[in-house]
Amino acid sequence: MLTILLQASAENTNVYANFLFIGLIILVFYFFMLRPQQKKAKDQKKFREELKRGMNVVTIGGLHGRLLSIDDDTVWIEVDKGIKLKFDKIAIAMEPTSRVNANASTEPTT
Repeated sequence: MLTILLQASAENTNVYANFLFIGLIILVFYFFMLRPQQKKAKDQKKFREELKRGMNVVTIGGLHGRLLSIDDDTVWIEVDKGIKLKFDKIAIAMEPTSRVNANASTEPTT
């Protein structure tokens, strides 16, 4: 009879350990996968809200240009003198645009 009771308590401990392990996996998944994606999406949204006329930008396709006008969902970009293209705001890439603007501010003017 004592053997049966000891086996039952060992099974309960194993069940709790399994729940603890699953909870730990979910917690790690959240902090290493979901949270960084949410932060990146928030940063990209903030970046798109801060776009200004005359700013040099790069699209996700690699097209470089200067912002002419900004609407709610679209932007007009001048890629060369007299050549204007219309893009969705989400087509403006955050990292390359930041690099282009940082390089433009550090280059000496001649």
